[in-house]
Amino acid sequence: MSATPEQAAEALRQGALILLPTETVYGLGADASNPQAVAAIFEAKGRPRFNPLIAHVADADAAETVGVFDEKARRLAEAFWPGPLTLVTPVRDARRVCDLARAGLDSVALRVPGHEGARAVLAAFGGPVVAPSANRSGRPSPTTFGDALEETGFAVAAGVDGGACAVGLESTVVSVLDGRVALLRPGAVTRSQLESVAGPLDDSGEGRRSPGRLTLHYAPDAPVRIEATAKRGGEILLGFGSGVGDPRWSLSATGDLREAAANLFRLLREADRTHPAGIAVSPIPAEGLGEAINDRLKRAAGHVG
Repeated sequence: MSATPEQAAEALRQGALILLPTETVYGLGADASNPQAVAAIFEAKGRPRFNPLIAHVADADAAETVGVFDEKARRLAEAFWPGPLTLVTPVRDARRVCDLARAGLDSVALRVPGHEGARAVLAAFGGPVVAPSANRSGRPSPTTFGDALEETGFAVAAGVDGGACAVGLESTVVSVLDGRVALLRPGAVTRSQLESVAGPLDDSGEGRRSPGRLTLHYAPDAPVRIEATAKRGGEILLGFGSGVGDPRWSLSATGDLREAAANLFRLLREADRTHPAGIAVSPIPAEGLGEAINDRLKRAAGHVG
């Protein structure tokens, strides 16, 4: 079913949905300016209407036609784009990313993806494409084309197979508003990396502007138990570190956080397909990428808002 970037761009122009590969996860893409197409995303995902969507653009120049960038936003864009960083800025042109996609906010979430296939689609289309993860709402995000097809392939007119996602974890989301830089959602670009460019972060009060902030999010059907040191009856244990659990279900036998991030959603999905009594997950260190991994796990377990 894999389409060319030009075929995917034409589907977007027709108001249809596509499967968009990125380095983070596969996205369910639509023309950001088309409210009907954006509504089709919500319908396909069962996604809450108040959750804003990320608009993907081909380059930083295109981003600045949609959002208002101050000096700090430009420094972050120069440092981390193309790549797994989303910047939330004041909206410049509300027609380019419609009100429904912005959840009625006066801000817009923008990203230049690091995946060449994604940028080829964006260049062929010539406008912003909103592309939340191509899973049904609350389900683990797809990191392969096959998983994306399984989740929301029924809703798309075209899909681009870009291979397995290199990062396997949604983008870091940072707001740059009124001179404040706030980490809204941890991801592959870490807090320390952000602070090395933008200085200390102010994380207060802007969570509503970020996608992926529901309490029960990224959740498989089986209940998830975190910080587990051993599995209970009928559970599958996703291990982390040497000698922890069945190697088949190891997030990283060597304790590598990058490997664990890349494996997280795939193993949640594969474990869930076996219909276990529950999915237990070993403790994950909180530093670096571990902050983002723990954030996703807590949401899968329904522990945070």
